[in-house]
Amino acid sequence: MKIEYDREADALYIQLKGAYVHDNIDIEEGISVDIDENGHVIGIEILDVTHRIPAEELARLTFEHFPMGVSSMAKAK
Repeated sequence: MKIEYDREADALYIQLKGAYVHDNIDIEEGISVDIDENGHVIGIEILDVTHRIPAEELARLTFEHFPMGVSSMAKAK
C-alpha cells in the first residue's frame, strides 16, 4: 500500500495494491477509484484534497487495529 500526495495537482492517491488499472469509476465529483480487471478496487484518488481534508489531518496517519504490529500513530512523510 502506498499513499502519495501531488502538491501541484492537490491530489491524494491511495494505492491499495500494484496492479494494472482496468477502469476508473467516479464516486463523486473529485473522488474516483481505480479497479482491476476483476472489479477489485486497487486505488483511490481525491482531488482538491486540501479543501476536503484539514491540513493537520493530512500531516498524520492513524492505524487502528492494524494486524502487523504497526504503532498506533505513524507520521506521513
